Amino acid sequence: MKFSSNIEKLILFNFPVILFSLIPFFLITGPFLSDLSVSLISLLFLIYCSKKKNFSFFKNIYFCIFLIYCIYLIINSLIINFNLDSFKISFFYFRYGVFIIAITAFLNTDYKFIKYFFYCIFICFLALIIDGYYQYFFGKNIFGLQGSDRISSFFGDENILGSYLSRLWPLFFGLSLLIFKRKNKFFFFLILIFVLTEALVFLSGDRTAFFYVNLSAIFVIIFSHKLLKLRLITLFSSLLLLLIISYFNPTAKERVIDLTFNQMNLGEKNIIEEEEKDLINGNQKKIYIFTKAHHELYLTAYKIFQDNLIFGVGVKNFRNICKESKYYINNKEVCNTHPHNTYIQILTETGIVGFIFLLILLVYFIKYVSIHFFLKIKKKKYFNDFEICVLSGIAIYLWPIAPTGNVFNNWLTILMIINLPFFLWSRKVSNI
Repeated sequence: MKFSSNIEKLILFNFPVILFSLIPFFLITGPFLSDLSVSLISLLFLIYCSKKKNFSFFKNIYFCIFLIYCIYLIINSLIINFNLDSFKISFFYFRYGVFIIAITAFLNTDYKFIKYFFYCIFICFLALIIDGYYQYFFGKNIFGLQGSDRISSFFGDENILGSYLSRLWPLFFGLSLLIFKRKNKFFFFLILIFVLTEALVFLSGDRTAFFYVNLSAIFVIIFSHKLLKLRLITLFSSLLLLLIISYFNPTAKERVIDLTFNQMNLGEKNIIEEEEKDLINGNQKKIYIFTKAHHELYLTAYKIFQDNLIFGVGVKNFRNICKESKYYINNKEVCNTHPHNTYIQILTETGIVGFIFLLILLVYFIKYVSIHFFLKIKKKKYFNDFEICVLSGIAIYLWPIAPTGNVFNNWLTILMIINLPFFLWSRKVSNI
């Protein structure tokens, strides 16, 4: 990227870079500021491209596929069960693709601002760790907010502390390795942060987030070249810390492990009254996918999908369609804002056509990770260790068997795509 004046560089480069660096902080405040930053960065980058008459940044196959997907979402929203919320999400969805291209271009211009982004994540993690553990031991955070019955720190009534930490953890870990040498004294402090973060995810009571942290750990352990020992040390240190905490205070363990098995009807204690009645009547005990609520939501989504195979019911329309009596489960309404699983939501709301795009992404991911794995066996590599860390963050979004949030939620989408510019930049640098 070239700029004709310092003012132009300030507006079209420095300002977007500052906004990007602050996104980890904005995500703690909620979706508004983070989404505003993404929109402004995308807009300013389009202004730059228009002013310079240079749109070469967008000439790649991945962006073309993404653009086709956006066009499909718009057409789907206009034709299939039109509502204003659905159309707004679909019409402006392209900004995420522009954002990824913009940050990649900024990194290729001057990658030094990576440090600013890293220190913002570091400060956010450090603040959340201090406040989270304070809330765990004293029942309220440092500002006196009690929130819910779970540890939520600055997120208050929103129980998304674990989600935030687990989704940014792989990128935070990767950037730490990229910026600091392992013999650096500050890096030893970072190891302590890593361990405390993983333990705090568990203590937050977010079972999916705890699974994600361990999934990314396993991914790094299997596919990295020089991170096996370090990742095992951080993983087992956090597990040891959890064992000690659980011994003195079993509340978190009961929430994450015992309650999970009980809700799936795999534990010793059955907490579901209907199941108790079934056992009394001699009926066989049912096993649920995650929980009874999740299980019934998936059944509802499946019934809706069967009636809308090709195009689905439209973006953000599951919440409306699931109220129809023909989709009741056991003669009762089972409804929510979304089906709580990415793959099921894509199938239900965008149909087989929309699911094809997700499938393409999954196939690409599996293909190149497999190539890397077989090269690794031969003592070669396709991805460097930083890229493996970033890919481990992407893997948690592509993992199909887990309860998830709304795939079209701004907050979750930003947490997902924030990995991609770093990956694309690293691939270009490593291929030079």
